[in-house]
Amino acid sequence: MAYFPLFLQLEKQQCLVAGGGRVALRKIRALREFGGEVEVVSPEIIQPILQMPDVICRCRAFQISDLEGKTLVIAATDEKEENHRISMACREKGILVNAVDQTEDCSFIFPAYIKQGDAVAAFSSGGNSPVAAQYMKRQMEPVLTKHLGELTKCLGDIRAAVKEQIDVRDRKHLYEEILRIGLEEERMPGEEEIQQLIETYSRKSRKEIWTEQED
Repeated sequence: MAYFPLFLQLEKQQCLVAGGGRVALRKIRALREFGGEVEVVSPEIIQPILQMPDVICRCRAFQISDLEGKTLVIAATDEKEENHRISMACREKGILVNAVDQTEDCSFIFPAYIKQGDAVAAFSSGGNSPVAAQYMKRQMEPVLTKHLGELTKCLGDIRAAVKEQIDVRDRKHLYEEILRIGLEEERMPGEEEIQQLIETYSRKSRKEIWTEQED
């Protein structure tokens, strides 16, 4: 079954991880990378988790009350039945849940992903083969470099000015020109260079508007 690719805003969202082992550690790191506020509940929690800053750890078994206020839950205990119980409780409350290695108990799955700043690409095999998802990720890593993350931020910074000065038909061409400079020439265009490009496309937009008015 193919999963619909949905990107969630996790910044400052409350996330629960039930489980305190190595698998839980990997999930926690991913959630923290995207700004999630993580709470961990497990009778046993490994030291790397206990030592993570800004992660709340509760050394006890999962309780239904732990779901209160949570946006997303990871069931990563060592017991399949317990993971299933957590999943069912989440579904009843309308909470997104991932039960590790139990696709039937998941409302979402963790993709392999590449994150460069705010630019994120995700790869999924529908839960069939993590190896295949990791292969797709490796194939794209040479393309999705740190330059893309920097360029994404740059395009976001100038978006308001571009919308104000440039006709919608020309905006795509400007953005593509900046991306070409960054990715093909492997450098960030300077502020003056970007401003010159904006002015060039702005003049082009004004000329097209005048031409249409004359027609």
